[in-house]
Amino acid sequence: MPAAWTPVANDERIQSLDVVRGFALIGILMMNVEFFNRATAALGSGLQRGLTGADFWVSYFVQYFVTGKFWTIFSLLFGMGFAVMLTRAERAGRGFLVPYMRRIAALAVFGALHHIFLFSGDILFSYAVAATALLIVLYGRTKWILLAIALCAGAGFIPGMNWMFGLAGGLAFSGFVAWWLRGEQRMKRLGKLPVIAFIMILLGVSGLIGGAATWFLPGTPPEARFGLPMLGAALVTLGCLSARYHADRPARPWRIGVGIYCFIFLMMTGAGASMYFFPEKPPVAATKEQAEKRKEQNAARAKNLKEREERIKTETATLTKGSYADVMSMRARELLEKAPGEVGFATILTGMFLIGTWFVRSGVMEKAQAHLPLFRKLAMFGLPIGIGMGLLGSAISMRAVPGSRGADGFQLATGLQMLGNLPASLGYVSLVILMLYSASPLNKVSLLAPFGRMALTNYLTQSLVASTFFLGYGLGNWGISRVDQMLFVLVLVAAQIVFSHAWLSRFRYGPVEWLWRAVTYWQIPPMRIGTPAVLPAVATPA
Repeated sequence: MPAAWTPVANDERIQSLDVVRGFALIGILMMNVEFFNRATAALGSGLQRGLTGADFWVSYFVQYFVTGKFWTIFSLLFGMGFAVMLTRAERAGRGFLVPYMRRIAALAVFGALHHIFLFSGDILFSYAVAATALLIVLYGRTKWILLAIALCAGAGFIPGMNWMFGLAGGLAFSGFVAWWLRGEQRMKRLGKLPVIAFIMILLGVSGLIGGAATWFLPGTPPEARFGLPMLGAALVTLGCLSARYHADRPARPWRIGVGIYCFIFLMMTGAGASMYFFPEKPPVAATKEQAEKRKEQNAARAKNLKEREERIKTETATLTKGSYADVMSMRARELLEKAPGEVGFATILTGMFLIGTWFVRSGVMEKAQAHLPLFRKLAMFGLPIGIGMGLLGSAISMRAVPGSRGADGFQLATGLQMLGNLPASLGYVSLVILMLYSASPLNKVSLLAPFGRMALTNYLTQSLVASTFFLGYGLGNWGISRVDQMLFVLVLVAAQIVFSHAWLSRFRYGPVEWLWRAVTYWQIPPMRIGTPAVLPAVATPA
């Protein structure tokens, strides 16, 4: 009989995780508040135009010191939370998979409801999709993964179901990572090379050769001339690193996670660099076919730009003048459109989850004080490198031109910023932990712990308060200055910190955390402090 499901005692909690969660939640609100005053269709289009003075500098600070860094931190924390739950289940000798699948399902429901009723910038649904991918990576069996890929690919040929091809690609990616992480060590080695390293190097060399050949083919676009060599070089590098560190299995999760993240955004940065430094020039004497192709490309870019502008106008009008029913209807349609694309984002999140999992399974977070030298190095190098890459991007391009060919440098700038988000987020996490364990007044950052323990409740409450305060169906304060938006953030965060301390002085969990735990373990946990902590033991299959 497995051990009883009991509330986690305060002395069993990893306090540093709660503090970092609280810190990350502040950054999330600083980032999200803009999109309670701006259409979410404008996400990813850079700084809002027309800002001056303090409003401009507030936006600049958020864009290059906050945006992208804090959802990355939350992604790392999600992976850490997964590892904490797994580790405690192992220590107590109780099942893990079934409770965790219920946990994912509940998170998906929370995310969908949050998206429809409160805020279309929700990330909880994305985490639920990525957590499913993580389970496939860690526990999926090869034959079932292959069967699922085949079924999804087959379904993609059904009219209106072409999004299933994306799902098949996501499953193939998860299967590849699973093989790399836990199955590849059982494969025979080819000479001195592990199989997976050999495959990546072989594909990489093929890409390099193919890329070299494109330089001798007339009419080859720049993205092919530069993209193939970059892809080849990245694969060769990954293959060599995989072979070099093949024997170090405990460190494999973080190495694979970093590899996934860097591969995706190095390719994005490289493509942006090729378009920025080597823009496509119209041929001096274009053939009729070339002229028609260029005309079609320009027309497609103009159409994309117009459609984006129309979406922004429609969303803005609905959020400022529409009824609550109008807004919910719009958000529901957006969720249906967004859901199939979650597979692509899940690949990035899976990498982050693996890194976070390693931090807990290795004991780094559980014994954070003993690993302060590691955190010092991460803060010392991660922050200047990560933020510096974003600032370099801002020097290249300060504006978005949606639908452009990329010669304005926006894609290069975005790639640099995204590439820098990982080291910057690790630097921020490390800085908070160093503050927590310092002997100076900086250790008062521990006040964020209750705020972080109620992270899900506080995240949803932020959306509830912000949507009521800013949107047209509420108080209608849409479009206030960026400075005033930051004041709103400070007031709301301060109120939530005070509330979290007061609530957790009487109760074991935040309200939403209590509900989430009840669904996860399929029994009602004690809520008020002072009630019996031990619940009847329930056998749960693995």
